[in-house]
Amino acid sequence: MKTFKKNLFLFGSVLLPTLSLAACGEEEGAVSEGSTSDESVNLEFLIGDDTNSRGIEAVAEAAEKELNISITFETRPGGPEGENLVNTRLATGEIADIVLFNSGALLETLNPSQHFVPLTEEPYVDRMMDDYIENVEFDGDIYGVPDQSSSVGGWFYNKPIYEELGLEIPETWDELIENIQAADDAGYIGTVGSFDEITRTQIPLLADYYNVQKMEPDFAEEYTAGESKFADTPAALRGFEKSYELGRGGKDLYNDDFNATTHEQGMAMLATGEAAHFANLSQILPTIEDNHPDEVKDIGIFPQPGDGDHEPGFTVWMPNAFLISEASEHVDAAKEWFEFYMSEEGQEIFAEAFDSVGPYVVEGTDVPDDAYEAVHEMQPYFDEERTAPALEFASPIKGAELPQILSEVANGQATAEEAAANYDQDARRRAEQLGIRDW
Repeated sequence: MKTFKKNLFLFGSVLLPTLSLAACGEEEGAVSEGSTSDESVNLEFLIGDDTNSRGIEAVAEAAEKELNISITFETRPGGPEGENLVNTRLATGEIADIVLFNSGALLETLNPSQHFVPLTEEPYVDRMMDDYIENVEFDGDIYGVPDQSSSVGGWFYNKPIYEELGLEIPETWDELIENIQAADDAGYIGTVGSFDEITRTQIPLLADYYNVQKMEPDFAEEYTAGESKFADTPAALRGFEKSYELGRGGKDLYNDDFNATTHEQGMAMLATGEAAHFANLSQILPTIEDNHPDEVKDIGIFPQPGDGDHEPGFTVWMPNAFLISEASEHVDAAKEWFEFYMSEEGQEIFAEAFDSVGPYVVEGTDVPDDAYEAVHEMQPYFDEERTAPALEFASPIKGAELPQILSEVANGQATAEEAAANYDQDARRRAEQLGIRDW
C-alpha cells in the first residue's frame, strides 16, 4: 500500500464563469490533430464557482487536441446550496457527465455507488496516495480522482520578523503564544484577525484537528455516531480553548480592529511585515502572490501545535473529486479523459499551469522547485506522515453556526465551554438533517 508521503494533490479562489473550451479555428465535429476518434465528444463538467480552474483548463485544451474531446464547464454555488443542487440533479438524472464534489464524508452522503461510475479497475488508480483513496472509496469501489493539490490549515508567519527577533518555529501551543507576544512587544501585530468575513473565525479550531486525532484517534467515528462531543472530549474542547485564548476574553492577541479587518487586509499585514502571524488555509497563497509578488517568498507556514504530547503536524484539506455520472451518455469518453488527466503528461500539464498550494496526492507529481516557499515547508511533514485529514473529511457533521459561535469566542462573549456546548447543539441539527439517529 502506498503511504501519504512525498506527494500529496483544495480549493482555489478564482471565480469561473460557464465556458466552453473549443479548439480555436476548428469547426464543430471536425477531427483535431492527434485525435483518437473520428467523432468529437463534448463533456459537461459541473464544478464549484470557487474552483481554481487554470490547471484543469490547460489539461482540457491538450486533451481536446489528442482525444477530440472538448469540455464545457458549468458552475454551481458552494456550501449547502451547492450540495442541495447536486443532490437534486442526481435525483432527477439531469446531471453533468462529470461532477466535481467534495471527497470524504460529504461525498458519502451522495451515495456514490448509486450515482457514479466506479473507477476501481482503472490503471491510474494505483498512482493515488492511500490517504486520498480512503476519501473516494465506498463499499469497496473507488469513484473519484483528485482535482488539485492538497491544502493545509496552519500558521503563516513573516520570515523576516522571525529572523529579526530570533524566533524559532514553535513546537507547542505555549511557544506559539510566546512568539506572538514577542512580536507584539517589538511593535508588530502579533497575529492577524480578519473577521470581517466571519468564516475566518474557524481556522484555529479547524487547524487543530491533527492534535485531536493524535490524542483521540477514534473521535471522528464516535462524533459521527453521537458517542463523543466537543464539549465532553478534552482534546476536541482544546480547539475552542485556543480560540478563546487568542481573543479578547483571553490574552487579546489580535489586531485591535479584527472584527472590521477584511481578509485581503489581513494578508497584506502579513506580507508587508506589519504582522508576524496569520492562521489560515494555504489556498490563500496565490492571492498573496497576486497582490504582493515580491513578498510572497517571505511567508512561511507551520502547523498549529499541540501541548507537547506529540510532534506537531498539519491538518489537511483533501482535494475535491472528479466523478463520472452513471447517467452520462459518454462514460467511455469520460474515462478516456480521466486517463489522460491522470497520466504523467496530463499531470505535468496541470502542475505547470496551477500554482500548488500544498503537496500532491498523485504519485510522481512533485511540488516544482519554483513552488511557494510555504509549500516547500509543508513537505517534510508529509514525508514524515505527520498529517491528518480535516474533520469534515472524516465526518459529515458540521454545524452551520460555527463561524458565529467562534466570533463570540473571539470577542469574549462566550467561554470555550459554552461555545463547545452550543456547537454540539448546532451539530445535532445537522445530524438530524442527514438522518443520523441517536445524536
